[in-house]
Amino acid sequence: MRIPGFATEEGTARFKARFEAELPHHLRKANGLWVSSIGLGTYLGEPTAAYDALYSESVTRAAELGINVFDSAINYRHQRSERVIAHALTALIAAGHLRRDEVILATKGGFLTFDADEPPDPAAYFHEKLIATGLVQPEDVAAGCHVMSPRYLHHQIELSRRNLGVETIDIYYLHNPETQLSTVSREEFYRRLRAAFEALEKSVAENKIRMYGAATWNAFRQSPNDGEAISLAEVLRIAAEVGGENHHFRALKLPFNFAMPQALVARSQVWRGKPVTVLEIARAYGLLAFASASLMQAHLVQGLPPQIREKFPGLRTDAQCAIQFVRSTPGITCALVGMGRREHVEENLATARVAPFTTEEFIAAFAK
Repeated sequence: MRIPGFATEEGTARFKARFEAELPHHLRKANGLWVSSIGLGTYLGEPTAAYDALYSESVTRAAELGINVFDSAINYRHQRSERVIAHALTALIAAGHLRRDEVILATKGGFLTFDADEPPDPAAYFHEKLIATGLVQPEDVAAGCHVMSPRYLHHQIELSRRNLGVETIDIYYLHNPETQLSTVSREEFYRRLRAAFEALEKSVAENKIRMYGAATWNAFRQSPNDGEAISLAEVLRIAAEVGGENHHFRALKLPFNFAMPQALVARSQVWRGKPVTVLEIARAYGLLAFASASLMQAHLVQGLPPQIREKFPGLRTDAQCAIQFVRSTPGITCALVGMGRREHVEENLATARVAPFTTEEFIAAFAK
């Protein structure tokens, strides 16, 4: 049986109230929800039962300590990550320690995926499951791994709802839609994007998802002349044409960290005739902005230069400094951190005990 409901202002405010005394600067109001400034990601790790057990413990501990954002994708660990989140949160809800309306569940669709384990012949598997059934047309597949046709997205949303054990997913992302540009023209890409948005607006109307967005890697950070660059202004224009003024394209996920600061500093977008950063557009439209790779897949957990470390009084580890930088960045709603172990959750969430920089402090410390 799937858990009914979805994240609400009332529910997330209730969650915030439980942690207000201990973590007064941790949950922020954005797009009608109270969002934890640190979220748990589930990308890394082998697709094994051993990693499932570790992630289940991490998700449980994260919710107990004040994290209410859980990020996954149907292809993460061959659907296992979605299922682990379901297992942990269902147990917490059943025990009365958590309510569905307190947590924000985000997942993604677009990449082809296996089911729990890699089959002996992946090509034969995908042909049998996707092509032979008519779920995917061969011309829909980009780069041999990516599909965002309406029929496929509807199918993936159904699988993710089942995997997560919920009736409604809070945020559903198109996963690295720029992958399509390796195969199709820019004109065809935006046509496919429009069709995808029509499908996603339909899923909102059916209460299968609450909002949608784009989880990208290169799309919004690169120069407009780059082959994978996407115009966020054009994306929002298409969303408005499809869904009207109150369309449901409301979230972005993109890499941001000490080593990849382009979302903040690179004027890679053109908006109203001027070069701007992607975060400037996101703020102007009130989009939720989630930073992926906050620790650059563990590359930033140690080795920060002393002149960087000294900017973060009160924090014990390099990982905490890196997370503090991201959660303090103007325009970033939440720093997503892959945490597959309980001890990582406890170390990383200790960052939230220290107030993030104000905008003025951030500029003084890093705008040089």
